[in-house]
Amino acid sequence: MTIKTVALLHPGEMGSAIGACLVRRGLRVVWASSGRSAETRSRALEDLGSIGRALDAADLALSVCPPHGALELAREVAGHGFEGVFVDANAVSPETARAVGRAVEKSGASFVDGGIIGPPPVEAGRTRLYLSGIREAEVASLFSGSNLEAIAMRAPAGAASALKACYAAWTKGATALLAGVRALAESEGVEAALLSEWKVSQPGLDKRSEAVTAQARKAWRWVGEMEEIAASFEAVGLPGGFGLASAELYKRLEGFKGGESPPALPQVTAMIRRAPRRKSAKSAPRKGQASTTKFKFGTAALKRDAAKRLRPFKRD
Repeated sequence: MTIKTVALLHPGEMGSAIGACLVRRGLRVVWASSGRSAETRSRALEDLGSIGRALDAADLALSVCPPHGALELAREVAGHGFEGVFVDANAVSPETARAVGRAVEKSGASFVDGGIIGPPPVEAGRTRLYLSGIREAEVASLFSGSNLEAIAMRAPAGAASALKACYAAWTKGATALLAGVRALAESEGVEAALLSEWKVSQPGLDKRSEAVTAQARKAWRWVGEMEEIAASFEAVGLPGGFGLASAELYKRLEGFKGGESPPALPQVTAMIRRAPRRKSAKSAPRKGQASTTKFKFGTAALKRDAAKRLRPFKRD
């Protein structure tokens, strides 16, 4: 099947830039304005009104939406009986990507998993679309010579999403961690000392820790992505707490959504710290009350403690 028409679902900043790459390559790109915001309409390509009409006209459907909506959108596409190529280019876990594939394949569509790394491709050399799945090479060829470099991974569906999860776990996770570190240092009154130490032992980390200010206005988009990253870790037996903590931090920055300019770092750290402090699971002894915890040293002492804990189970 020759791909001539692409249905773009749904063109936000990233999706519309990808659509523009395809238009410059001579493809017809359509979308559905029904239910979309005025901002989204301003990015429109060829509007066919409804998702059903857009899919009827398309040989390929390209899904670029927030991660939490990826599976629901795939099911909606399947409900319309779409039988073309369905590309999911969302920041989801490998298992979510495979679930998307199962959903669209039931209606007869061919599934290709995608992972975008980089900003919206408004200029060449900055953004890559990794693709995995049976028709990955065919989809990659659509972007040849465009601002978006499409890379066929020669791997089964799920691989592109796995690569994206690994990449973003570091880039977005590190940004969140450093923002949290700055908030902690500020809370404890050691920020100046920390920055001084970083200049000696970690040159450049002080500037890197301020990167969150440039990202704060779109941090709300990353909540679902970090949750998908956590799920990716947990699916293979790794702890997902790193991703979940990052998701919580980015959720606290939702108040900056739609801002006209990047906030200052003190504004960001104040927003991060706005949630009430959680009490420790083991509260410290009150004033004048002795601690009941006794520390024991040596291998023999540790073995005795372990034996005591096991006695009830042995009796059962």
